[in-house]
Amino acid sequence: MPVIVLEARDFTSPLFLVRTLEVFSSCIAFSLVASMKGEGLNPSPDSVTFKIFCMFTWCFFFVVTLLIHIITIIQFHSLLPISWKNLTMTVALLGVLMNFSSSVVFPWKVMDHDVVTTHGLAAAVGSGLTFLVYASECCVLRTQAHEQRGYISSFPGFLKIIQLWGGLQMIPLMVLISKLETGGHWQLWVSCVSYGICVFISLITLVVILGDFAGQCLLPFDRFLAAFSLIGVLLYMLATVICFTKILQLREEKSKQDNLNLVTVETVFSSITLLAYTVDLAFSIKLLCDRSHI
Repeated sequence: MPVIVLEARDFTSPLFLVRTLEVFSSCIAFSLVASMKGEGLNPSPDSVTFKIFCMFTWCFFFVVTLLIHIITIIQFHSLLPISWKNLTMTVALLGVLMNFSSSVVFPWKVMDHDVVTTHGLAAAVGSGLTFLVYASECCVLRTQAHEQRGYISSFPGFLKIIQLWGGLQMIPLMVLISKLETGGHWQLWVSCVSYGICVFISLITLVVILGDFAGQCLLPFDRFLAAFSLIGVLLYMLATVICFTKILQLREEKSKQDNLNLVTVETVFSSITLLAYTVDLAFSIKLLCDRSHI
């Protein structure tokens, strides 16, 4: 089968330009941070975990976006057994959220506020630019014709990405909290198991959507989505209650300010993700009710 390459006018299209900027800006961000070698970086132990999180985010989306860019140029995506319109929107939306997190975490926790270097400032600007260009790609994809937009482009699809994003934010937080935790280990284990189950469910949902496996499920896929949303609501309710309980306990211990700050951030992300699961459950129930009346 011959390979079809994009025409000349396609290289000046908004989608081509924003993806090119995504590749360059993410490459600039992780290259500058990798070259800092400790200078201008926060010496505190927890900054290492956040640095790994930021570097992973920039490197992962650099590689994935570059692959999408190359496959689009050679028009190879029609041969892949995946839903291309859902894949590109998934990467764009997740890229917005993950790079937003990195753009906040890097200057807040990773950079040394006492010794600010040009490399650190440039990396922070590069991370912010990466967030903006991924947001621009989402806008460009949303303006495409309706038949070119997949499930992820809908509001319920966006909620699925928020759920996955919220679970991924818990990974570095749980690593740091486990290092500072001196008591209440059962609370930490319950939270970790809850977040882990929800991330696993989100990944299964994405695999089914991207692989167009919904028609091969034993039960209607909308019922699976409703069940997954209900599980997510229950688990995140449990985790959120634990978070608020830990905050009340830590506020009485002034020596654990760092742990209190981390648990507060965990509570914020847990509450946002719980809201996403709750709204998604409401959409799923409404869809089931509408179909039952048909």
